[in-house]
Amino acid sequence: MTTSAPCPSPTTAASFAGRHVLAELRGVPAALLADDAAVACALRTALDDCGATTLDVVTRRFEPQGTTVLALLAESHASVHAYPEAGAAFVDVFTCGEHADPERIVEVLGREVGAVEVRAQIVARGAGLAPDVVGQREVDEPLAAGMRRRWRIDEVLWRGRTAWQDMIVARTAQGISLFCDGERQSTEATQLTYHEALAVPPLLLADSVSRVLVVGSSEGVVSQLAVAAGAEHVDHVDIDAECVRRCAELLPYGYSPAELEAAEFGSGPVQVHYADGWQFLADAAARGDRYDVVIVDLPDEPVEVDDPAQHARLYGTPFLQRCASVLAPGGAVCSQAGCPTMWRNDTLARMVGRFSEVFPTVLPYCSDEHEWAYLTGRLDPVDDPIALATSRLSRFPSLTSIDGPALLRGSILPFALRAR
Repeated sequence: MTTSAPCPSPTTAASFAGRHVLAELRGVPAALLADDAAVACALRTALDDCGATTLDVVTRRFEPQGTTVLALLAESHASVHAYPEAGAAFVDVFTCGEHADPERIVEVLGREVGAVEVRAQIVARGAGLAPDVVGQREVDEPLAAGMRRRWRIDEVLWRGRTAWQDMIVARTAQGISLFCDGERQSTEATQLTYHEALAVPPLLLADSVSRVLVVGSSEGVVSQLAVAAGAEHVDHVDIDAECVRRCAELLPYGYSPAELEAAEFGSGPVQVHYADGWQFLADAAARGDRYDVVIVDLPDEPVEVDDPAQHARLYGTPFLQRCASVLAPGGAVCSQAGCPTMWRNDTLARMVGRFSEVFPTVLPYCSDEHEWAYLTGRLDPVDDPIALATSRLSRFPSLTSIDGPALLRGSILPFALRAR
């Protein structure tokens, strides 16, 4: 019988993708680990249940104790090295292709041998692939120097390169999620917590919310929150038309396709402009346009000073000054300002300094239900911005993550920043 290999051979394939799982199974009964037949049976069960094609299995029992089981797979290989004296097994599973899931193989194997604890590392392996997306099964998101977060992708709904960024919309454990340039932007489970933290404080601190300008925020949730708070006109400016349209098509939150189409034609309270926010603000100031609220929602500020990312200049003091130049009296400007955690708070520290340069009143909101911080500024002094914002919570018919105590708690910058 001839078996075709789902994993292309190096001589015939220009590129391939796979995942290599290195795992430790702890708390396994010693008697089972000493039985090479039992270990082999458990491994076969895990491989069969998870769609792997087993070509051969080799076992070896050692004296005075210990067992090794090696499975040759059409997709690559799997091995178990068992140490009865430690109640532990060390597992190595590498598969390429899409139909055999090495993480699931390890999970099932742990269940079959009765492991109390399963620890696993997943290594993305492949050639000719984007560095942050391997086999469309994982996104390896940078967090800080030496720190990354790996997102497991259950299903890719769309992946491609827009004119401005790499974009993925996919199903994850947090529901349908948006990734841009390898970084998570929003997820179905947490997007409202994020967007409320961004939009609610400025929509409360401003004396009026009749006219709102949103820069970035491709999903459209911020525009919807502004309308819910009473905005009569919202200009939504985003440079990436394809990203905005893909979000409306694929995300279960934010604009629907019909809402976006209406916004593109300006037939409702929201009007979408596909333009550079930097230039849009300059043109708006030249026309004498005024806004009660300006909200800036962008990917995090690039760490490298010479980073060519188009949005990098939208974090500087000159851009905040442009935002301030279009404010109506009693208006407010808000920006996503980075992360409050001490291992990646450089952006927040810089943004606190910039906001303090431009605005006499600065209201922070550091969400403890998300990993981001936001800053809102007014051009006039306000004695108690928290009390003022709290007194206006009735502007919103409903909120899911913000109330008066949350506003108070979130207004306190982390100690590491205050100590500077």
